[in-house]
Amino acid sequence: MQFDAALAAQETFGRAETELGSDWDTAVELENTFSSNAGSTARGAYEGLLSIASRYPNAYSFQAFCIFITWQQVTEETIAHHFQTGLRLCETFLASADGKHPADVEQITELYGSFRDGLGLDEEDEIQVEFRKDTPKGGD
Repeated sequence: MQFDAALAAQETFGRAETELGSDWDTAVELENTFSSNAGSTARGAYEGLLSIASRYPNAYSFQAFCIFITWQQVTEETIAHHFQTGLRLCETFLASADGKHPADVEQITELYGSFRDGLGLDEEDEIQVEFRKDTPKGGD
């Protein structure tokens, strides 16, 4: 990646204050817990942040923040669930660029590829390669 997801998360979180209204204070508490802990404590805060995000689908900076921290979860605990969550969040975010910060769109597009790669969605195995070679092409 050409950027630091942790720094991008900090930047987008700062822009999210106006998007969350009365949930901002809760988000700040959860983010502090997430940032200063590891393991199950951090995972609990992460899940809480995702829960807030689900209630604010048009809070684009907060949505971007959640994508960036999902990448942090991937690096902390490399499991398919986090890659799948990241993929789903990216697809929702990238469905439209309207009203979104251009840098967020660019960075999340890059992260989308990383989440896909982590799940092996863009890789062909040996059997697929051989099948493609053996499949007749137009005019064969």
